[in-house]
Amino acid sequence: MNVETIGTAAGAVWQALSTADALGLKQIKKETKLKKDEILAALGWLAREGKVNIDVDPEDEKELIVSLVQA
Repeated sequence: MNVETIGTAAGAVWQALSTADALGLKQIKKETKLKKDEILAALGWLAREGKVNIDVDPEDEKELIVSLVQA
């Protein structure tokens, strides 16, 4: 994986999140067809840019819930 592929994955994740209030990792994987490590790298990219909120699902502490930061 390189910076270009991570950037492309970040764009796909952002696009998936833009159509929903929030998504879990499994939902993001289903929407984007990305591998888990690609999704996590993309989320790191988006988090570093301050574009996403990442929270733990209160019903399943092993699941993350991701949403876009509202401007």
